[in-house]
Amino acid sequence: MVAAEEEPHVLYDVVDGVATITLNRPDAKNTLSPAMTDLLVDITDAIERDSSVRCVVIAGAGDCFMAGGDVRHFHNALTNNREYHIANLEQRIVKSHLIMGRLRRMMKPVIASVHVSVSGFGLSLALASDFVIAAEGTIFVLAHRHIGLAPDGGASYFLPRIVGERRALELALLGERFDAAKALELGIINWVVPTENLVERTAKIAEQLARGPTAAMGHAKALIRSSLDNGWEHMSAEEGRRAGILVASHDHYEGVSAFLEKRRPIFTGS
Repeated sequence: MVAAEEEPHVLYDVVDGVATITLNRPDAKNTLSPAMTDLLVDITDAIERDSSVRCVVIAGAGDCFMAGGDVRHFHNALTNNREYHIANLEQRIVKSHLIMGRLRRMMKPVIASVHVSVSGFGLSLALASDFVIAAEGTIFVLAHRHIGLAPDGGASYFLPRIVGERRALELALLGERFDAAKALELGIINWVVPTENLVERTAKIAEQLARGPTAAMGHAKALIRSSLDNGWEHMSAEEGRRAGILVASHDHYEGVSAFLEKRRPIFTGS
């Protein structure tokens, strides 16, 4: 049997068009490590390029989704290799933002399936995803202020766009924990389900998305994701440009044909 320390910090597989990314440091509550960051960079790059992937699920192995950064590693690095740790911090942040940028821009839907604990970088991953489904009792916290840091992983960008400026300041500056019901009320998550139903419900949503007109959904995602950063003139032109692309697609013809023939469409993502 392979020792836990030797296992990859991220697992990845693709089944029936659904790519599943599993954060895999269960003994450390899936806290972010340099190896996990590097693997997430590589995996998100592969997903973007893989046309067979039609939906992405991000989950955590073991007892929680992700408890944020590895505070033990921070302490060890600051104690034993302080100058190197400080000098390389910005590079690690840039890598983490590369991951978030890919999740945000990739032309396929991304679901974060979370349970028990969603903290720090884990919350940033959830915020960068297109959908979040949470088990009942899951606890969320923007925990950076508790170790003397400001939000990273794109949280300062995503959070005010989802919950508004004042709520974002409240969550970042007070760093208080909130449950799944509150996260649903704030718009941070889409669904709350019983813990025992999380995997099944996630798979059902992922299958529904993967069977859909993924090219059209990708363009819809791109439009909505860019809308708050652009004015009417830009968005109006973008809607027209993307409609011109999609009207010539197989999925559009299939959708129109299926509607007239009173049958369920079979979309291919092309």
